[in-house]
Order: sequence, then C-alpha cells, then structure tokens
Amino acid sequence: MMRRLLLVMVMLAGASTMTRAQATERKADLVYRNGFVYTVDAQDSVQQALDVRAGRIVHVGSNAGAKAYIGKRTRVVDLQGRMLMPGLVDAHMHPQSGGSRLLNCSLDYRRLTVSQFQARIQACLDRDRHASPERPLLVVNWFQQGMQPDGVGTSAVTLDVLKTRRPVIVRSSFGHSVQLNTRAVALAGIERGTPDPVGGKIVRDARGTATGLLEDAAQDLAMRLLPPLTAKENLAASSKALAAMRRQGITSFLDAWTDPETLTAFAALQRQGRLTARAHFAVLIDLDKGATPQGAVADLLGQQQQFDAGETRAAPSMQVRHAKLFMDGVIAAPAFTGAMLEPYLVNVGSDDHPDWQPGSNKGPPSYFAPAALISTLTELARAGIDPHIHADGDRAVRDSLDAIAAVRGSEEGRQMRPALAHAEIVAPADYPRFAALGVTPVLSFQWAKPAPDTVGALKDYLGPARYAAVEPQAVLADAGARIAYGSDWPVDPLDIPFALKVAVTRTAAADAGPEYAGRLTAQPGMTRAAVLRAATLDAAWTLRQERTTGSLETGKFADLIVLDRKLLSIPEEDIARVRVLQTVVGGKVVYETAAMRAKTPRKTRNRHSRRAVQSGNRAVACTAGC
Repeated sequence: MMRRLLLVMVMLAGASTMTRAQATERKADLVYRNGFVYTVDAQDSVQQALDVRAGRIVHVGSNAGAKAYIGKRTRVVDLQGRMLMPGLVDAHMHPQSGGSRLLNCSLDYRRLTVSQFQARIQACLDRDRHASPERPLLVVNWFQQGMQPDGVGTSAVTLDVLKTRRPVIVRSSFGHSVQLNTRAVALAGIERGTPDPVGGKIVRDARGTATGLLEDAAQDLAMRLLPPLTAKENLAASSKALAAMRRQGITSFLDAWTDPETLTAFAALQRQGRLTARAHFAVLIDLDKGATPQGAVADLLGQQQQFDAGETRAAPSMQVRHAKLFMDGVIAAPAFTGAMLEPYLVNVGSDDHPDWQPGSNKGPPSYFAPAALISTLTELARAGIDPHIHADGDRAVRDSLDAIAAVRGSEEGRQMRPALAHAEIVAPADYPRFAALGVTPVLSFQWAKPAPDTVGALKDYLGPARYAAVEPQAVLADAGARIAYGSDWPVDPLDIPFALKVAVTRTAAADAGPEYAGRLTAQPGMTRAAVLRAATLDAAWTLRQERTTGSLETGKFADLIVLDRKLLSIPEEDIARVRVLQTVVGGKVVYETAAMRAKTPRKTRNRHSRRAVQSGNRAVACTAGC
C-alpha cells in the first residue's frame, strides 16, 4: 500500500513539473494588446492582440486570449488603439545605390533652375576643394525632368562654367541618364565617330557633337571613370540603407540589380548580426557583351552558391533567387528610351502654337530579342530562378508577356514567378494577360501623380489617349493582377507613406504647386486595403516567402510594425503623414521611437529590448547626421 502511495505521489509531482514546464514554454517574449491589429489575412481581419515567441507569432486574437502568454519575462506593449500591421515588403529597390548616394554630392531630387543646378554643384566642389583634379565628382539625385522652366535642357557647356578642372558626372535620379562636363566627355573617350552602344544613346547636337548627355547603356562610358567603392564604403552604404529601411518599416526587400560587391557587404552584415531586414537579390542577366543565356545563368548560380543563406529562418538572412533583365529604358522625356508600340509625338508647330504629331521614334528595340528572351527565361526556369524584368513602355511589356507565355508551356515555366517592374504604360489588350499568365506588376506607387515627370515629361509626347492610361495601378488590379509595391529607391526619396497616399488618391503633395493640383488622369486610385496588401503579402509572394511573412497569422515570422495612427480610417491626405513607431523582424525590435519605448514598463524594456533598440536608433540617426 505504501509503495503504491509513493508511486502516485511521484507521478503527481512529475505531472506538476510538466505542467509548469509547459506553462513556461507557452509564455511569449513579446505581447501586444489593446491594438488595432490589421492582419492582412484572407479576410483582412482586425484583432486586439498578438503574441510572439522565439521569433514567430503564436497568437493573434483577443486581449483575453493573449493573457495566457504573459509571463514574468514577457515584454507587454499596450498599443492604446494604435495600428499594428505586417512589416512592409519592398519588392523593387536599389539599397546599395541608395546608401552610397548618402556619401555623394546630392541635388536632393529638387526642381532646379540651371543657375541653381550649377550653384549646388559648385558648392560641392568648394567643400571638396582639396580633391585631386583627376578625381571625378559624382553628383546624384538630379531630378532631370523637374528642371525649371519646364523643358530646359542641359549639356556639357552647363557644367563647363563651374570653377574646377575635375571631371563632373551628374546622375539622373531615374538612373537612366548622366550629364558630363567636357573634361569627363574626353576622359570617357567619346568622339564624333563614337558609335552608340547597344541599348544606349550618346545624345548629340545638330552638328553631331556629343552634348555630354548619355542614356541607358551609354552611361557605362562615364561610370567606369569612377573608382570602385572600397569594401569599407560598401559596408557603410549597406548599413545606411538598412537604417533607412528600419525607420520606414521595411522588413523584407529585393535589391533589383545587385553585384558581387553589394552581396559581399550584406553577407558581412549578416555574419555580424547586423542584417535587419530579409534581403533578396536579383543578379543582372546581360547578353550585350557576348554572354549566352546558359553562361549568364551559370554565373548567377555561382553567386547564389556563394551568398544564398538557404532556408528562411526567424533571423533575417540573404537569398539570391532572382534575375534582373532590362527590356527598355524610360518613357519620360527627354530620354524616350521606353519601347513603345506607337511613336512618341513631336511638336511640328511652335512653342506658342504647338502641333503634336507622331514622329519616327518608337524608342529602341527591346533590349532582348524575342528568341533570346525566351531562351533566357527557359534557362532561368530550369534553374529555379524567378525573372524580374524592367519593362516601362507598352511594347516592352507586350514583348515580355509574349515570352513568358511561350515559357509557361513547360513544367519549369509553370512554376516560375515572373515580375514586370514599372509597366508605366500598358496596352489595354494586355491588362488581363497579367492575371492569365501569373505575372506580377511591381509598381512604384508614388509615380501616379501630376508632376514634372508625368505632366511635363509624358503628356504632350504621348497624346491624350495614351496619357490617360499611364500608371495603370488600379486598372491592372481590377483586371485581376496581383500588384506588388516597389519603391525604386533611390530613384525617388524613400518615403513609403507618401507612396501609399498617392496610390489611393493619385494626387501630388499639397506643396507641389498649383500646376500639379488635382488627380493624375481619370483613372481610379487603389483601395487602402489593396495598397497595404501590395506592400505586404503580395510583395512577399514575389519573393516566395508568403507562407512565412506578409501577414500576421499564427506560425508566421513576427515581422511587424506599429504605426502612430490608423492608416485605414484617417483622411486620405494624412496617409502621407503616418510614421512608424516600431519595426520588428523575426521577433526582434530593430527600430523604436522614444514614444514607443515609453509604453513598456522599465524592467521589461531593459531586459528584452534596450540593446537592439539603441543600436537601431543610432543607425537611423546616422542617415541624417553622418
């Protein structure tokens, strides 16, 4: 009898121990309650609370349901009704370029007169007056289409008046044009007989003399004059880019055109535990220099083997699973390098009495011939690599869709997730083909507004019918396309709230000027729910991580952000004023404002988040003051 009693007591003690252990395992590291938790699940449901343990979401639901997850070591955040949503996924950006531009002379995307343009560059030269006369000055973030007055051009002569012997290279924010001074033209080896490179244009005056303006692939003639960034500079650029992303609430991104130096820098940050967003990279496929599709894809796979970190985990890591292809340039004036089905218009009248008629220029031939594109896509499909295709004009879009349709016939082709970046103008007959072919348009929402690069650079040159169809964001969505958001930073400033506002309203900023008042064309804006899905779950789909991120659902990684107001219910114009209070990646706080820290009891905050938050805030502050 005594033996049985002892056995029962041991069993009860064990059960009690197991219960305590199970209870401990059940406790969360981080609990949010009293919030507007916008999940972006299949029903776009809104909940009150969310719990995080070991980097994953373990509960989304009511405040009452969250109580069971709160233990002594749990950080509890009272949202006080604020909005909690999935972290933002930027499906097309250039982080290394964005970070490195913070190191250069910048024109800050401003609309400048020629004299202001010259004065700002001269100021940079004066600050760097001890530089060698042989060292080129790189000037970035030039809003070429915003030069004042509208339509004013630049040439080497514009820069030759500057007080310097240095070569000067001014890069358009669009990334498709550079302006050189005469010294840089000479060093680039550009002479009267220099031919246009494939996929590029050396702009010349009426006498055939190069003006110093280079378009698309011709930029390489100038950019090779610049010394490559050192490993230290590349690391600094990557760090600055991540700091900017944290503050914007970006938890995953695609570098839409990478290189080994960028991959090396981000790999170093990953090893150091300083990678604060899930990093995806697209390697350029370029057949212009004699490469074959097979050889180009083999080179990509070599970089994948070296840098891809494998299976996605709670801690952010690197994936190299995309290829970047260019089909054309940009449709905006003065480049006209977007491939169009019909010619750009030209003014055969006068400035006072314009008469816009079709010219002879439809833009360049698509940068990939049909057979070459099909062959390249076939090789990518076999390798399990998703293509990310730059296609701005309607002919580039159609050629891309035609090639994708040809590849879809194979099993590998059916598994491919192709994306078309930009698609600023699409022939109406091609709207439904995006959904039919499973092609995702990755769109920069901030472009869909009246601005110098739309009204001034497109309207007259496209004519009324085509201009009415530019930036077809909601139109493509209504046709069934899965829309993904990509900032294209640093083509524009990294300002995602403004981009989301434009997607909804198709209006410019309030201070843009009376000439840019009103909406861009009669097209509708996107709904707020559609805009948020494009910047979260649908963008995650293009990165093949929709099962682990992009929405707030049990079992997914805890990639999330807290906003200072409810984006779904505030006045439309206030969407641009939304600010991120906290960014969390894989359950780790990587950015947090002082206001957000104040919502956490001091003991809990110090134990769980002080180190990560302080590190994040130092990096973010550096983007403004370093």
